[in-house]
Amino acid sequence: MLSGSTFPQVFANTLIIGALKLAFGFPAPIILAILLNEVRHTAFKRTVQTISYLPHFISWVVLAGMFSQLLSPTTGAVNYILQRVTGKTINFMADPEWFRATVVATSIWKGVGWSSIIYLASLGSIDGELYEAAEIDGANRFRRVWHITLPGLLPIIMIQLILNVGSIINDDFDQIFNMYSVPVYSVGDVISTYTYREGLINRDYGFSTAVGLSKNVISFILIIVTNKITSRFTEYGVW
Repeated sequence: MLSGSTFPQVFANTLIIGALKLAFGFPAPIILAILLNEVRHTAFKRTVQTISYLPHFISWVVLAGMFSQLLSPTTGAVNYILQRVTGKTINFMADPEWFRATVVATSIWKGVGWSSIIYLASLGSIDGELYEAAEIDGANRFRRVWHITLPGLLPIIMIQLILNVGSIINDDFDQIFNMYSVPVYSVGDVISTYTYREGLINRDYGFSTAVGLSKNVISFILIIVTNKITSRFTEYGVW
């Protein structure tokens, strides 16, 4: 498996895409939850929450078709705007330079609302008297968020971070499989799609089983290591 000519690149693609999703996707629901928590207009807040939740219930099969039309270099709305502004178009789903960014951005868009639910629930457990005392002391909204909201969310943030680090290697097969194509194999082919081709198309069941097992072992090790690090520095962990 490790000596094959294809697997090293597939493994690197998996880590890069997973790391990008963690770097940009992990803070997104936290920021959204904090912003929604600061909204005082109830109707507007509920409307934004509902709209942000909806993409979670749409399958990647449907979303891939939607993004294919939206990002099309010839008929897509995004490229229409780019052409009017810059005079150029970008084939987001078939250009190796843009494919990873497209995968990360669409993944965040689909999951940010749903992932923010757990943080909104945690915000409800923070004592409101702390905010009132801080406001009386002259703290503005930013300081109240920094000194009250974020410390109150820290336990759940650490637990979610541990689980998300462990899932770096567990790429989203449904998303990649429905969005990638041969031109972007060099940057978009990940372990799950590689395992699918080797196991079901080439019928090399033993090899695909070894690849899948190794992915689970790496994920388990990442969770153990991350949990030890966070427990040592923040006193919060899964166990």
